[in-house]
Amino acid sequence: MKKKILSMILAVTMVAGLLAGCGNSASDNGGDSAEVKEDAVEIDADTSGSGDSSSASGDLQVGIVLPTKDEPRWLQDQAQFEKILGDAGFTNQVLFSQGSSATEKTNVETLVSQGIDVLIICAQDGAAAAAAVEAAKDAGVTVIAYDRLITGTEAVDYYVTFDSFAVGVAQGQYLIDNAPEGTGIPLYLYAGAATDNNAFIFFEGAWSLLQPKIADGTFTVANSSEAEALKDKAELTRDELGKIIGQVTTDWDFNVAKSKAEAHLTAVGADLKGDVLVLGPNDGTARSIADVFATDKDVTSYKVTGQDAEKASVQYVIDGKQSMTVFKDTRTLAADSVAMAVSVLNGETPATDTTYNNEAKDVPAKQTDIVVVTKDNVKAALIDSGYYDASEFTGLE
Repeated sequence: MKKKILSMILAVTMVAGLLAGCGNSASDNGGDSAEVKEDAVEIDADTSGSGDSSSASGDLQVGIVLPTKDEPRWLQDQAQFEKILGDAGFTNQVLFSQGSSATEKTNVETLVSQGIDVLIICAQDGAAAAAAVEAAKDAGVTVIAYDRLITGTEAVDYYVTFDSFAVGVAQGQYLIDNAPEGTGIPLYLYAGAATDNNAFIFFEGAWSLLQPKIADGTFTVANSSEAEALKDKAELTRDELGKIIGQVTTDWDFNVAKSKAEAHLTAVGADLKGDVLVLGPNDGTARSIADVFATDKDVTSYKVTGQDAEKASVQYVIDGKQSMTVFKDTRTLAADSVAMAVSVLNGETPATDTTYNNEAKDVPAKQTDIVVVTKDNVKAALIDSGYYDASEFTGLE
């Protein structure tokens, strides 16, 4: 298939329209929104395939593998990838692993067999994905880890992510800022999947702020003996983090989160209820946990965190059922990934601003800022930015 070099202004023609209005000057955690870079780049694009999600001829340029269709977050990412890459003239295909590392590996093999130049992959299991990306790398494919770092392999070329530590910090800070007066305040900790490296980083960020409050008795951990045992340690090893997460993991699963919350509330007495704080790892699990805490007659009030700004959780925030969410603008993250892919296809070195150690190497990374969303700034952060339409919600002021 004949290709030609197209000269494009990436931010103006591909990204600016998507990000228009989303540059909030400040957030509740003091983070600035990501800046749009106005760099001229040349794209080796397939003009006949512009706008197509895949190429039947096997001349596929960019392959994307995402964890599951069952969470709204990943469907939003799919839409952003297909739009940005399609508008840019790249043939591309998005495949879902549906919670299976075996399916993920098959997906990667399928895309490699179709001749992709760049693989963008959000790993179902950061360690298990190593074998899949090594096979891609052996085939000459550039591997970009998307949102979740793939660990234990040198086959990861680049990493595009939100500031995961800052997400945890924002969640922890919110709980501290909105805690009731007094000491011994019950704190329920929950985490993502133990197979997801990001779950460790999120929790580590939250722990960095919550630990001093646990150590001095302001907060009492109600559902993790491991956290209580480690309350005097400001910095935890990976193994120590794993011990806590092992007790409070939700596996990023709504039903697991619901069952654990029910079990935890059943196991404690009224002294560990009343006005409580809940570290919810993401929006889906936060809603499940919130629903459980809301129905317990001994829970007077609760503050629960989340992340991803899913529509259902935005409505929960508006209704006062979920306290906050961390907005991670997938438009920006997808655009950063595309910009990185463009550089790779042009034989250039992608722009990065930090590194993440994946236990085998320091992976060059591009990091995107996050925004804390509460009932007070829903409209400014999510509606005025064009991310959602006001008609999708009720009770919005």
